[in-house]
Amino acid sequence: MGMGRARAFTLLELLVGMVILAILAALLLSVMGRTTDKAKAAACLGNLRQWGIATRLFAINNEDFLPKDGSASGSSTAEGWYVELPRSMGLPAYGDMRWRTNATVDPGRSVWICPANSRRSNGKNLFHYCLNERVNGLGAGNRISITSIPHPACTVWLFDNGGAAPVAQQNNVHTNLHSRGAQFLFLDGHVVRFPNTAYWDFPAHRGITNNPELLWLP
Repeated sequence: MGMGRARAFTLLELLVGMVILAILAALLLSVMGRTTDKAKAAACLGNLRQWGIATRLFAINNEDFLPKDGSASGSSTAEGWYVELPRSMGLPAYGDMRWRTNATVDPGRSVWICPANSRRSNGKNLFHYCLNERVNGLGAGNRISITSIPHPACTVWLFDNGGAAPVAQQNNVHTNLHSRGAQFLFLDGHVVRFPNTAYWDFPAHRGITNNPELLWLP
């Protein structure tokens, strides 16, 4: 008995097969994207935790005082959180980083850099993390004792920066990182991600100050 001819695929079957492959590819890309986003968020979380450890070390070595804010432009080389906290970790100060004024220099993996934040230097500075200026209070050279803060577990210290300044307040929080949110370091050293609706008033285009879990004023 002779062998029958091999059955050919119809055009409809080919189209169905292509659609199935396209759906599977889209699902795979979506899973890979979520995995990448989670890895970036975890790296940012680790950065903020390191800043929290540095803050504790600084306070221990400075009679419980927190570091000074520093200048709003990051130009100060004598004092400021971006000078004093790296010193606590045995790292170079911010002023020694070439990528701070040169966008063509790859910052690489660094405690300064959130991998989810694509912003690079504007020629003057680059701060992916911003200090809450309301902790130490306004005024050059101010600083406060960490033990004098009544609610350190709710008081914001550093956060994902949506602006350019190294020291600012609730209006500088990034609104579209880490699945449309931002990560916050609190004065007790823990880090939490909040969705942007927890800290941002979109109609008014400004930060929220009445969330009891996110205290800006100690």
